[in-house]
Amino acid sequence: MNNSGIGVFDSGLGGLTAVKSICRELPKEDIVYFGDTGRLPYGTKTEETIKQYAAADIRFLLSRDVKLIVIACGTASSVALSDMRNMFDIPIVGVVEASCMAAVRACRNGKIGVIGTAATVKSGSYLKGIKAQDSSIEVFSNPCPLFVPLVENGHFDTEVTRLVVEEYLQTMKENNVDTLILGCTHYPLLEKAVARYMGDGVTLINPCAELAATLPGILGKDNLASRNRGGICENYVSDDPEGFAELGGVFLDRKIDGQVKKIDIEKY
Repeated sequence: MNNSGIGVFDSGLGGLTAVKSICRELPKEDIVYFGDTGRLPYGTKTEETIKQYAAADIRFLLSRDVKLIVIACGTASSVALSDMRNMFDIPIVGVVEASCMAAVRACRNGKIGVIGTAATVKSGSYLKGIKAQDSSIEVFSNPCPLFVPLVENGHFDTEVTRLVVEEYLQTMKENNVDTLILGCTHYPLLEKAVARYMGDGVTLINPCAELAATLPGILGKDNLASRNRGGICENYVSDDPEGFAELGGVFLDRKIDGQVKKIDIEKY
């Protein structure tokens, strides 16, 4: 057994959707969350920059004595996961693999859609992951660069959100996908608007829920599960802790308990 916390990082608030799923799946585990709000968004950065950011984020979480790293960021999972596993001697998981497996299981007509940041789509990580499961499936990918800033500013289901959803997802509808991967941990906050536009016949894959479902097996395999009575969540950001605390409760469906601390990520 290991009572150290699980380290989770994302470029901003979106990773709190992963924290919500992890807390539901593993209520006894402590969580150390870092939102890199000062360098948001990751999806428009180069691969080299994303890898540099991810390494610094992990070094910070390791300073908090975590036992497992969750990259709760579709962009960093797509671009940096392999390099981070080679760089650090700690279990590191991302959101791509579990989402691909769930999408292939759910798909009925052989057509899967993937939406994500520009960097995620460019990496081809979801395409490779889906094809590894079933090479016959057609994959349609589309970057949605405005989704992250919409979520970070609380526009989950407003008129402007609905217009942007229609603009980005029109091709998915035209290509008749029956399964759509929300390939960024911010995107589940837009699930209502996306589901309304895509219709009841399309299954939406939430990467956070799919990732969280894999963690009990990983912790059990490596004998890392906690004996704590209840999970404690520490929250750190690189900018605007007040804004994070205010909006973060919406992502978690509960008030953020305790202080949100700002750290200088450049030191790591």
